[in-house]
Amino acid sequence: MPNARSKKPSILHLTLEREWFDEIAAGRKVEEFRDRKDYWKTRLEGKSYAIVRFRNGYGRNAPEMDAEFKGVDKRPGAYVICLGKVLRLSR
Repeated sequence: MPNARSKKPSILHLTLEREWFDEIAAGRKVEEFRDRKDYWKTRLEGKSYAIVRFRNGYGRNAPEMDAEFKGVDKRPGAYVICLGKVLRLSR
């Protein structure tokens, strides 16, 4: 049985356009929005993640960034993913 220390952190994977990727990387954007649809409901409601991993594109060498996951708020028409500090950035 694996111990708790060896467990990998839970990661929410999201893809972003360059503008928003750069804003989060610079620390100017601390919330990411997703439409309140069934797809996002199953991925966000009642879930807890340690990290949000953002990718700018789908290519093998696409830039990536990890940010702290601080929770999800529900607003009319949107889920708001609250972000903490940027933990890792690769361009």
